[in-house]
Amino acid sequence: MTAHRHPKSLPPHGTSVVIVGAGPAGLTVGCVLRAAGIDCVVLECETRAFIESRPRAGVIEEWAVRALEERGLADTLLKRAERHSACEFRFGGEQHRFDYTEVTGCHHFVYPQPLLVTDLVREYADVRGGDIRFGARDVRVKGIDTDRPTVAYTCPDTGRRQELRCDFVAGCDGARGVSRSALPARRIRVARHDYGIGWLALLAEAPPSADCVLFGMHPDGFAGQMPRSPEVTRYYLQCAPGDDPDKWKPARVWDQLHRRLAAAGAPPLIEGTLLEKRVLDMHDYLVEPMAYGRLFLAGDAAHLVAPIAAKGMNLALHDAFLLGDALAAHFAGTGDEGLATYSRDCLRRVWDYQEFSQWLSEVYHGVSSRDAFRAGTTLARLRRLFTSPVAAAAFAEQFLGTAARY
Repeated sequence: MTAHRHPKSLPPHGTSVVIVGAGPAGLTVGCVLRAAGIDCVVLECETRAFIESRPRAGVIEEWAVRALEERGLADTLLKRAERHSACEFRFGGEQHRFDYTEVTGCHHFVYPQPLLVTDLVREYADVRGGDIRFGARDVRVKGIDTDRPTVAYTCPDTGRRQELRCDFVAGCDGARGVSRSALPARRIRVARHDYGIGWLALLAEAPPSADCVLFGMHPDGFAGQMPRSPEVTRYYLQCAPGDDPDKWKPARVWDQLHRRLAAAGAPPLIEGTLLEKRVLDMHDYLVEPMAYGRLFLAGDAAHLVAPIAAKGMNLALHDAFLLGDALAAHFAGTGDEGLATYSRDCLRRVWDYQEFSQWLSEVYHGVSSRDAFRAGTTLARLRRLFTSPVAAAAFAEQFLGTAARY
């Protein structure tokens, strides 16, 4: 098992914070703690090579990038990321470009999550001397209602159980992780919403066919283009929930993408090899509260927003900033207010992004609903977006996450 240990860290049986999961949330918390001189251990069930190559989201809101920059975590991102200032809606056979930077002065960064994870792993383990243990198996979190909870795991090299005592546990291990299950069911509420649709998620070895994100509203279903790099493009196609991705042969995929993203005057899509095909069943959930005792959840362990609005990684980073800063304040002796209000402060933004995802889902999918009323109101929303400055400003604020307060 590969491990990186800071020479001044506590012995293997104890540390200040155990972070379960080495995604954007867990690694950001770890970097914040290491910058404050706080000992912590990150446990990750996968290998370093795996997490640095796992395909995931790529849109980061400007406020999140600035927050990373303030913490010394955005140097490579700022050099390599693409900046996007507009998106394009295609409906009724026409192109409708929405320049949100013109409306707000803000923009999006496009930087695939594996690249951000690579940056954060390097900063945490190689630069800041953080202890990260890859390949940890059968992780269990216990004693979160005590002053010294424990996190146990099996070392893949020896097969032996290891146990870490700590002051706090940060559960950042995603939707299928173990952290959430450590919360007592009687003390939490899980809210869930299912959209009743699926998206075929595609990764194509082909340059983007436009200089911005494309949203296609078509009677056959939604289609989207999300640039990832000059050579790779993410596409989405609306499909039935639980659909078999193997039924979507390349010829069918490209036929539907061409059809659903067609618009007068638009260049044809550039086709390429499909590197990934998987079906995502669109649903949202969140856990309230996001903390109990000495366990604090962050990212997808606490909430999932369907990729409809590209908000997941941004919410994970928001959680991590709040949690890392609150833990640093606790160990510095400057107060526990951040820990006390952590769940409330996170959930205000989470609920806002959930609501926007629902609203945007109706825009994306109303035309293909085979319901004349829904289709008509969807087109009314779209026309309003391009005729009302007030509606445009409201949309841009939600799209970019720039509200003054959540």
